[in-house]
Amino acid sequence: MALPGVGGGRQLGDGNLNEPVIGAVPAPQTATATATLTAAQILGGILLGSPGSSAAAYTLPTVANLEASLSNAVKVGSSFDLSVVNVDGSGLGVITMTTNTGWTLVGLMTVVATAGTAQSFRARKTGDGAWSLYRIA
Repeated sequence: MALPGVGGGRQLGDGNLNEPVIGAVPAPQTATATATLTAAQILGGILLGSPGSSAAAYTLPTVANLEASLSNAVKVGSSFDLSVVNVDGSGLGVITMTTNTGWTLVGLMTVVATAGTAQSFRARKTGDGAWSLYRIA
């Protein structure tokens, strides 16, 4: 769907600079118990986790699976952000992001078990078949 050139927002490089920049994003993805995430789940930008009353490990997809899901060639330095929201209010379901083939994890990879707690991560391509996931907030 093309964005309108007038009213209610603007396209980059067009329109009134005092209007917000808007774009289209997919619906938030979900995960429950311990699982290996799909590329779609992390590329969507928001992952709603509900691990229940026990801790859950969310394993990243392999870099090969991630890159196969990207429609354009990705160069070193390319990145995307992912926010993981723990929607479980039990107080027991800590979410831990875990590695997979081709990934390096940098920083604390847990999301505490308090409903509404979110952590932000940035995935960055660091080389051929290599990505790093950084905790940024």
